[in-house]
Amino acid sequence: MMRVPTRVFRTIGRSAFSAVSNCPPRTNATAYASQSARRVGSYTLSPFRSMATVSRLSDPTVELLDEIDAFIFDCDGVIWLGDSIIDGVPETLDKLRSMGKKMFFVTNNSTKSRAGYKKKFDKLGLNSVPAEEIFSSSFAAAAYLEQTKFKDTGKKVYLIGEVGICEELDLIGVPWIGGPNDTGKVPSMGPGDALKHDMDVGAVIVGFDRHVNYYKIQSAQLCINENEGCEFIATNLDAVTHLTDAQKWAGNGSMVGAIRGCTGREPTVVGKPSPLMIDYLCDKYGLDRRRICMVGDRLDTDILFGSDNGLRSVLVLSGVTNEDKLLGDENKITPDFYTDSINDFFPK
Repeated sequence: MMRVPTRVFRTIGRSAFSAVSNCPPRTNATAYASQSARRVGSYTLSPFRSMATVSRLSDPTVELLDEIDAFIFDCDGVIWLGDSIIDGVPETLDKLRSMGKKMFFVTNNSTKSRAGYKKKFDKLGLNSVPAEEIFSSSFAAAAYLEQTKFKDTGKKVYLIGEVGICEELDLIGVPWIGGPNDTGKVPSMGPGDALKHDMDVGAVIVGFDRHVNYYKIQSAQLCINENEGCEFIATNLDAVTHLTDAQKWAGNGSMVGAIRGCTGREPTVVGKPSPLMIDYLCDKYGLDRRRICMVGDRLDTDILFGSDNGLRSVLVLSGVTNEDKLLGDENKITPDFYTDSINDFFPK
């Protein structure tokens, strides 16, 4: 696995990132509202643009395509819904590629490894997307452990999550327990019963797990609460996700919330909006942040990822966020532009 830049922050804000030599931050301070920073979960959110500046994308060539060299796309709600490709997306990506635009696909979904996501792209007819353009939060979790030299501690990971994280940890040689191996287990809870846990666990990773159960929750809380120095890592805090194209489903935020609730600990978050993945991309590909656009369907992960890391951003309404929520009085997270889907980059 490639080296990852040396910053992963539990507190995210515009002042949180230091300069990367070839990735200067945005300097247009007037684009942000003057309101004071506020707290959301474990993040400190920086001031945002006023609502009056949120505009629909009307002239994509002038407003976007001429200004951007690289696009970072979220996947669920932008490229596909569940296991169904969004109509027109393959053609739009082909047009961007023909223009010489760099493209990366960054997902907070940790259920698959990068290799697993490559198979999904191919299955949906996106064969032109190479594995090197795909970044999942399962990869980010492994990259974070590699960056912090976790393997040198001789400790192991307890996992709430699915095969994607397992495969990424295997690639870097970090031992893990739990995860799929603890599916279906039920602890004995009669008089005098106690669940034994592994004292050699040095980190608990919580990723999306469709088979989460009380055994896993109890094992995770014991490791965090009773193993000295045990770290609590979350792949993401997404409230909902797209398991199917029929409805929204509870996301990894619900699982992280369970562990936060029984430990009183805040996790280190490695997926969006953490800067880990954008730092990695800028460092590896020499990208200029001012000419990168984050395209996503979530305000509190995708658009915040763009705002807090000096990127341009476009919100698409093809996923979890609708226009009423974006323009509502309670929303303080605003993109540069919004539109119905990425197909609007090339209006007919």
